[in-house]
Amino acid sequence: MLKKALVSIIGGGLTLLGIALLALPGPAWLLLPIGLAVLSLEFPWAKVWLRKSQRQFYSSAAWLDRKILLRKMKN
Repeated sequence: MLKKALVSIIGGGLTLLGIALLALPGPAWLLLPIGLAVLSLEFPWAKVWLRKSQRQFYSSAAWLDRKILLRKMKN
């Protein structure tokens, strides 16, 4: 019971802080997956959202890599 409460408080706090930092300057894209990872230790729905965010981060990184490569090829 104590473990689930601690996971909820810490993971929820990190996730909420990450969501707040989407609008404010700060490392939102760092805190969101960490918060979801902590929450996924106890909650199956958090694991689903963590997987979705990991897929999105992967596709965003691949897109950015392609853009950087195309820019280097033009120069």
